[in-house]
Amino acid sequence: MSRRSLLRGAAAGAGAVALPALLTACSGGPGGDGETVNLGSNSSDPVPKRAFADAFAAYEEQSDGRKVKVNTVDHNTFQENINRYLQGKPDDVFMWFAGYRMQFFAKKGLLHDISDLWADYEGFSDALKAQSTGEDGKQYLTPYYYYPWAVFHRKSVFQKYGYTAPKTLDEYVALARQMQKDKLVPIAFCDKDGWPAMGTFDYINMRTNGYEFHKSLMAGEESWTDRRVKDVFDTWRSLLPYCQPGANGRTWQEAAASLQKREAGMAVFGLQHPGAQFPEADRPDIDFFPFPEINPEHGQQAVEAPVDGFLLAKKSKALKNDKTLAAAKDLLRWLATGKAEDVYLAGDPNNIAVSDRADTSAYTPLQKKAVELVEGAEQISQFLDRDTRPDFSSTVMVPAIQSFINDPKDVDGLVNGIEKQKKTIFAGDA
Repeated sequence: MSRRSLLRGAAAGAGAVALPALLTACSGGPGGDGETVNLGSNSSDPVPKRAFADAFAAYEEQSDGRKVKVNTVDHNTFQENINRYLQGKPDDVFMWFAGYRMQFFAKKGLLHDISDLWADYEGFSDALKAQSTGEDGKQYLTPYYYYPWAVFHRKSVFQKYGYTAPKTLDEYVALARQMQKDKLVPIAFCDKDGWPAMGTFDYINMRTNGYEFHKSLMAGEESWTDRRVKDVFDTWRSLLPYCQPGANGRTWQEAAASLQKREAGMAVFGLQHPGAQFPEADRPDIDFFPFPEINPEHGQQAVEAPVDGFLLAKKSKALKNDKTLAAAKDLLRWLATGKAEDVYLAGDPNNIAVSDRADTSAYTPLQKKAVELVEGAEQISQFLDRDTRPDFSSTVMVPAIQSFINDPKDVDGLVNGIEKQKKTIFAGDA
């Protein structure tokens, strides 16, 4: 899908073993009271948590006495247990992702059809609508913001040492070597959460083999034993000596903190990640450059930029009450407005609005640069764990990538194992 067409109008794990008690719905009564909407949130970090609180408060102020009761759960706990959550006692509204990870749960009958709302939505491009649509042609997601991935760094660190942003892999490696000489960790690196390193894999794959191959690989249509996939891991292995050791024991917050403390020179992140960990006074010092070119045939054409939004849980008991369902849809209707995005982004300037009705005049230089990156790209990817089946990403790719980080020598054994498990999963029911 063209990045330009997706955002032109916008200048889980299925195999979880246990469901923590925290990942259960707020109690609004079995049938709902028609006034309170229970909302499951995965925005547990302080910056987005406060910004969402502002947005929901703004909704309550303009609504006719309706309230939003937020159930905030640790982000990774939410992701890892989403399948059990949606099949158990979910909240009425919950935060989740566009693309395949939404379509997967729609196909399982766990999401409410909100096509009636989309008939009146304004400000969303056709491509955004496509990312919010299930295989049955119905809409299930109200998109809210997106955040491109790139290689982030501090302007002051680059100025201090006279670094320049690399455009090719060779220049990237040369910069990493110089950072080592300057007593910096070249690349802040983490994967304790099971997903951050996927961004690096995606970029190496798309830069090496192109977006179309990435898309086919994620759809199970290409073999993981293909020479092109081995090339991705071989390239990644050559970069690991410049990455922070012990990545599987480090959270993304800790990796972002090392960038903030000037201990590391670079980090492959989404726009929201360093912003959430940098003190407000430090945020103007954040900068980024596109992941470098590897194969000139594909250049830097593709950009990874996930879209997040809101959905209705089909198994919410409260939504069986027509009044509560109407209240939940009213909340989504408001969240789809540019004003709702303006309120949120005023508190969290680390994302980009998806609605072309949002006010972009207050965007920071970093946000404006992110918009330029996105609009200038030729293709868009959502992220490895969103571009493929959630059961494949969680039960196969998370442990496979962590295994590779621990021992990157046996690439043949790694891809053979992935391919064997992929065949089993993709042969089953979606």
